[in-house]
Amino acid sequence: MVTADNLLFVLTLVAALGCGLIAGLFFAFSVSVMRALAQLPTAQGMAAMQAINMVIINPIFLMVFLGTAAVCVFLIIAALLGWQQVPGAVYLLVGSVLYLVGSLLVTMGFNVPMNESLAAAAPTAPDSASLWAGYLTRWTAWNHIRTVAALVAAASLTLALCY
Repeated sequence: MVTADNLLFVLTLVAALGCGLIAGLFFAFSVSVMRALAQLPTAQGMAAMQAINMVIINPIFLMVFLGTAAVCVFLIIAALLGWQQVPGAVYLLVGSVLYLVGSLLVTMGFNVPMNESLAAAAPTAPDSASLWAGYLTRWTAWNHIRTVAALVAAASLTLALCY
């Protein structure tokens, strides 16, 4: 029989795993993908990132990225409504808010707009080198923030499972 406690446990586990998957994806970009793209000639690096930005928008990524966000919204509500009764409510709240703000909102507010600007640019245009250099610096800095936020969110949600 499914109880509220069992459902909360399963959703917390799903959110923790989703945060971990997204943290790993962001981490891979920060420590390898962006560094590799930066070593390519400008036109090749830009074209490669434009291609990555197209293929990353797929059902599997969206299910994990947005599905985790949806579960986090539920966990925030559960934590706030059951603050006194839900064991580890503070960890649910912290982890969920960190994911929503540090991963989802940072992505939508910073990384996606930069990706859209990059998509509109011609890799062989005269100003592409300065555009690409600025993109690499800013995009990667925001990606570091997303990585840490998703990782700490995963840790916080994992701690909630211990209660």
